[in-house]
Amino acid sequence: MGFLKLLKGIGQVVMAATSGASASRALMAGASTLPLNTTEPLERTNHRGETVSLISGPVLTLAATTAAAGSTGNKRLAAASAIAGLSSGAVGFYDDIIGARPEQKRDKGFAGHLNALKEGRVSAGLVKVVGIGAAGLAAGAVLHPRKPVDALLAGGIIAGTANLLNLLDLRPGRAIKASMIIGAPLLGGPARSVAATTMGAAGALLPEDLAERTMLGDSGANALGALLGVSIAAHSGRKSKVAVLAGLVALTAASEKISFTKVIEATPVLREIDMYGRRPPAPVVPEPANAESTSGRP
Repeated sequence: MGFLKLLKGIGQVVMAATSGASASRALMAGASTLPLNTTEPLERTNHRGETVSLISGPVLTLAATTAAAGSTGNKRLAAASAIAGLSSGAVGFYDDIIGARPEQKRDKGFAGHLNALKEGRVSAGLVKVVGIGAAGLAAGAVLHPRKPVDALLAGGIIAGTANLLNLLDLRPGRAIKASMIIGAPLLGGPARSVAATTMGAAGALLPEDLAERTMLGDSGANALGALLGVSIAAHSGRKSKVAVLAGLVALTAASEKISFTKVIEATPVLREIDMYGRRPPAPVVPEPANAESTSGRP
């Protein structure tokens, strides 16, 4: 009986992951047919000076959220997934577009958002932070309608996980790889379908991310984290929620002072995981000793 239950659980995970992956690939195929005037605002220049697209962000938001909400028979879990995924992805997309404007680029981190407020401006990043916080609290209230403490903790976890995945989305494939590590323990829990569909949807976009053709941006990373946060919140008891939320708060605070990239590069195991599947670093070509620089870069 136990073995049959295990097989049933594995089957559910595989089917959920497949549905998420299929949704991502279908939407990505559809996105490739969009007119240039629609996709051009999503183009960015990466560290190699190459053009990459943020299209995988809205693709992941829609694919993962619809697959997650549709994969579970639990109405509260489906509603919480829809609220968290779509709302976090939407405000992340707002920051991707509006936050790229020259006057917004200096408003980075919580300190930057506060400085903008002192100057009488509302930064795109602050809109995103408030929006994700509100989405997390709304989703938490849906998950735990008659338990205000659990709802508050769940909301913090959802918003905190959305922010964490966004903080990690600084190198090709990093956020998606992190989502696999975070999501793996959740595949045996009560919200396994949400975790599996989310991981499947994200994993299907990993080749483009690693090849540096697309990137998740705030939209994709926030939605990815928020959906995993829903699964964590549904999976955890109150004590576990407190522990998870404390860890997320500590990591968020640390990110204001410590570079996660430097920590990863200085840790052999993390560095190997981070570099796996990525393109090799661009070779540094030394300039002639007497040549004048015309690039405008230091």
